[in-house]
Amino acid sequence: MENIGLYLLIIILKIIGIITVALGGVTVMNWVERKVCGHIQHRHGPLYVGPLGIFQPIADGLKLFLKEDITPTNVDRVLFIAAPLMAFVPALLTFAVIPVGPHLMISDINIGLVYILSVSSLGVFGIVMAGWASNNKYALLGGLRSSAQMISYEISLGLSVIGVLMYSGSLSMTKIVMAQQGLWFGFIPKWFVIPQFLGFILFLVAAFAETNRLPFDLPEAESELVAGYFVEYGSLRWAMFMMAEYVAMISASCVVVTLFFGGWLPLPVIGPMIEGLLPAGVVLYAMPVVWFLSKVAVFMFFFVWVRWTFPRLRYDQLMSLGWKVLLPLAIFNIFISGILRVIQLN
Repeated sequence: MENIGLYLLIIILKIIGIITVALGGVTVMNWVERKVCGHIQHRHGPLYVGPLGIFQPIADGLKLFLKEDITPTNVDRVLFIAAPLMAFVPALLTFAVIPVGPHLMISDINIGLVYILSVSSLGVFGIVMAGWASNNKYALLGGLRSSAQMISYEISLGLSVIGVLMYSGSLSMTKIVMAQQGLWFGFIPKWFVIPQFLGFILFLVAAFAETNRLPFDLPEAESELVAGYFVEYGSLRWAMFMMAEYVAMISASCVVVTLFFGGWLPLPVIGPMIEGLLPAGVVLYAMPVVWFLSKVAVFMFFFVWVRWTFPRLRYDQLMSLGWKVLLPLAIFNIFISGILRVIQLN
């Protein structure tokens, strides 16, 4: 019983730690996005609330907390209240199987990748529920757009990782990372992004669509749907939709790093040089987390950069890209990966 209690305590502490880091990441990314946006548009961004405006997300949170929470008349009250939770919770659940370090994860299940694909796809229900329950035609159109977009890109997202499974031989996220250990020719890392570069590009594009980020944010297209599915939401309920988007971005970046960039493994050549200067305990326990979070930070910046660089697609372009380009390329990638894998094994 003591062992069971200790095990449960460790699991609870891991859950609290990962949720705290994820929500802290939302706060940081809110500030980073606004500052990067400002510099891209040749302005300063948040500037006055704290040094360089670093307390601006806290001020925004207090404002949203103190705003009056208005529920419009004639809405489906139960679904209207449940929709923000339904959008936010699945984004958090994906962190349960993402390995931040060799032994730093909530659960290492042998179908971790299937779990992530399954749970992440549940977030669309929150968006559809919000659109339907709002009793607003613009919100409903945003919800319908999101469901069609999710179906179109979820297929390509799932097919794009088949090549990774061929090379790793496992659905466990930890074993996928361990399969990327070692170097080719003494300096090229055996990260799956090299043999699966096409799969990586397909996964990244589909991840943008899955998280409803520009240029794929058609469910909340302001110029057409006046904010789309959450047009009737305000206060903390609106904040939950916003946090769900950022948590989904963080989750997608973590999955990309785990599948294609070696997870917590150090950078080739440079990594061993840096770790050679540090104490053994730091290298064993802290550096894997540092490497992992550094790689995730690069992709988080990429999400922000793309949003403020490329224009939004038309809806017909969105559907055509998903069905006529990404899906055929994903199937082609599976075919080529199978041939190359057989040649390699023989």
